[in-house]
Amino acid sequence: MPTPTPQHSWRAALAIYWQAPVLTMLFLGFSAGLPFLLVFSTLSAWLRSDGVEVAAIGFFAWIGMLYSIKFFWAPVVDRLALPVLTRAFGQRRGWMLLAQAMIAGGLIGLAGLEPVGNLGWVATFSLLVAFGSATQDIAIDAFRIESADDNVQAAMASTYIIGYRGGLMAAGAGALFVASAISWDVAYLTMAALVGIGVITVLLRPEPARTTLSIQLIHEPKVRAFLRASRGKPKTFRRLGAWGIGAIVCPFTDFFTRYGVKALWVLVFIAVFRISDLAMASMANPLYIDLGFSLGTIASVTNIFGIAMSIGGGILGGLLVARYGIGPLLIFGATIVMLTNLLFVMLALMGDQLPMLVLTIIGDNLANGLASAVFIAFLSSLTSRAYTATQYALFSSLMTLPGKFLSGFGGLVVTSHGYASFFVVAALLGLPAVALATWVNRDAQLVPPPHKSDA
Repeated sequence: MPTPTPQHSWRAALAIYWQAPVLTMLFLGFSAGLPFLLVFSTLSAWLRSDGVEVAAIGFFAWIGMLYSIKFFWAPVVDRLALPVLTRAFGQRRGWMLLAQAMIAGGLIGLAGLEPVGNLGWVATFSLLVAFGSATQDIAIDAFRIESADDNVQAAMASTYIIGYRGGLMAAGAGALFVASAISWDVAYLTMAALVGIGVITVLLRPEPARTTLSIQLIHEPKVRAFLRASRGKPKTFRRLGAWGIGAIVCPFTDFFTRYGVKALWVLVFIAVFRISDLAMASMANPLYIDLGFSLGTIASVTNIFGIAMSIGGGILGGLLVARYGIGPLLIFGATIVMLTNLLFVMLALMGDQLPMLVLTIIGDNLANGLASAVFIAFLSSLTSRAYTATQYALFSSLMTLPGKFLSGFGGLVVTSHGYASFFVVAALLGLPAVALATWVNRDAQLVPPPHKSDA
């Protein structure tokens, strides 16, 4: 058979992006990105503009910790059938629809509140949105992996990231523009309506084919050993035991079996890699507002322009990984994230200076986009294909948990010592990530060198 011409090869590669599963991830990515800022930086901007104290706003960052503990219920989303939805729509689509209903309901609830005097209800509805959003993430990850072959997964991941950034833009710049032009309640109602994009996508796309739970369990050696040892026990006990071992125990024991004692240090590295930028995130919008920037300026510079820079950083990160490998880029990514946080120190000291705001957003978003792309590649290389959903949920949850926890104290630090001191502390939190990235780079099992060209 003749070798395809380069032109044919490029046409075939581009044609992948027109396949239905790949296009589907564009819209599901939007659905996943939409809720995130609405319970994080956009929510903090609303609370501050309505007169809520900075110290109280800082604690709302803890709502985002739900994204960081989603591995606790990932096995349930992965394997538990919903009474009506699973039968009507399938395991993945049923859970996505339930999660989207929670997101829309929480946003509608927030739209009917005045923050001052109702912070308890604001927290309650925000928690509902965050829980629904984290649950949707788990279901979408599983849906993506099961919807197409391995050679299409990279294209699906690309369209998912683009859609996700679009959701962030809608929830960031879009919500701020609507709030500035009309009101915050209309802004949140608009965001609730946009949840319909994800709902329509789920309804139009088929449930991916997957093996039954019984077949999945019987292929687990630990499950088979349990079933042999529990012969004669009640049927319910054996079923629950087999489910628990296959869904919860095996994904974790697999990781530690492959990496041994190093697995603990890898988990520490995952936990601290993004601690610097996540710890400071809850105070970014309050800083902009307290410096005197308008909501329109914040929306234009920090969301539209910032997200564009983040996409550029992600593309740059992917190109650099292909050229130099994951290891060196982990060191570079951790370093620039730490250093670009110092730009916020300069902004806080210089005050209402638009050029400095633009420079800060360029540096921060380019660094975070690059570091995120590199780190996702690293996490994907650690994940076993046999337990993709649960293991990736563990890694992505652990990645954000410490930073978001520390972010909750940001308001207290700002109140006591000011914005400049807070961002200096946030930058210094990145030092352990740089040190551990250096260690990871030296281990060929953790970061194999890039493939050499045959030329």
